[in-house]
Amino acid sequence: MALYRIFPNQDSSIFSEFPTANTGRDEQLEIGRYLSKGAYKTIRSLIQFSTTEIQDVINNKSNKTNIAATLNLSLSFAQELPTSFKIEALGLTEAWIEGVGKFGDIPVDTSGCTWNKKNPSTDWSTPGGGTTITFNNNTDLGSNVTVSGSQEFDKTSDLDISIDATGATTEWYSGSLNNNGFLLKLDNTTEASSDTSIRLKFFGSDTNTIYPPFLEIKWNDFTHSTGSLPALADPEAVVTIRNNKGEYKDEGKTRFRVNARPKYPPRTFTTSSAFVKNYYLPTGSFWGLRDENTEEMVVDFDTTYTKISCDATSSFFDIHMDGLQPERYYRLLVKTTIDGNDMIVDDSQIFKVTRNG
Repeated sequence: MALYRIFPNQDSSIFSEFPTANTGRDEQLEIGRYLSKGAYKTIRSLIQFSTTEIQDVINNKSNKTNIAATLNLSLSFAQELPTSFKIEALGLTEAWIEGVGKFGDIPVDTSGCTWNKKNPSTDWSTPGGGTTITFNNNTDLGSNVTVSGSQEFDKTSDLDISIDATGATTEWYSGSLNNNGFLLKLDNTTEASSDTSIRLKFFGSDTNTIYPPFLEIKWNDFTHSTGSLPALADPEAVVTIRNNKGEYKDEGKTRFRVNARPKYPPRTFTTSSAFVKNYYLPTGSFWGLRDENTEEMVVDFDTTYTKISCDATSSFFDIHMDGLQPERYYRLLVKTTIDGNDMIVDDSQIFKVTRNG
C-alpha cells in the first residue's frame, strides 16, 4: 500500500502538579490544563518513533514520491472543553527516557522522564520538556508541503489528533535534525490562560485497545498501464478481489488483484467465455480497509495515496502487512465511479493479520 504505520518506541505524560512523577507505562497520554489547590496545572505528553523504522519505510518500502506523514492519536476521554483550542506537536531537542511508572504510584516512580527531568539524573533545560522547535517546509523527497505542526479544534470537531508531521519525518529521515520525538501540548495562549480548563486523554502505546498512536507515512505508488485490457464502462458491473488468502503474517507486501467485468457482457464471437474476460477499473478508483469488528475505517479512501493501479493483467493494489496491527481482521473495500455512478464494492473479502513469532 502507499501508506505505512509506525508505532511509538516510547511515550509518556508529564504533570506540572507532580513534577517528580514518571508515567511511562500509563495506557493513556494526557494533554491539558486544570485548576488544583488554587493554581492552574499543566499536562503535556512526549512521543517518539524510531528513526531506523522511518528510514526503512522510506528507503525500502516507498518509492520516495510525494512523501507525507501524519501523527495520529485516538481520544479516550475529554473534560471541560473550551469553545476552541489548539494542540501543538513540537520537536523535542533533548533526549529522554520513557520510564516504567504509572500515574498515582506510591511512592512516585522516578525511573524516567518527569516534568522536571528528562531522565532520572538530568534536568530538562526548561521544566516541561526542555527547549523545542517547529518544523519548516521540507522538499528533500520531492514533496512541497506546508507543515502546520498543530491542529485546531472547536465544539464541532472530532477530537482525535491528526497533525501533519511531514517536516519532522523528512528531517529525521535525512539526519538534518536529531529525532527526540514530539512534545504534545496546548498552545501557549491556552496554557497561559487564567480561566480555561481542559483535560484530554488519548490512547498510548501501552493501551490494550486497538487504538495505539501511530506515525503514518504515505507516498504515491499509482501506476497505470492497461495493455490490451478493455475499460470497464458499464455501472452494472461485477467487481471482485480474486487472490485473498484470508490470513497473512505481519511481514512483507501483498498485491491484491481486482477482477472486473460488466454484469452482462456484450455478445462476441469467440471461443472463450465473456464472463472470464477482465476489464480495468477507471483511474479514479481507490481501495480502503475496514476493521471487521468495530466497522471503523482503518484506511480510508484517499484520492492520492490509495489509488488502484493497473498493469496488463488487471487492476491491483499493494498492502504492507507489517504496517498493520496484527491479530485483527480487516475487510477490503473498493470505491470507484463508472459512467457518473459512484459505487463502493464490498465483496465480503476479509483477512486476518497474524503476529509472526
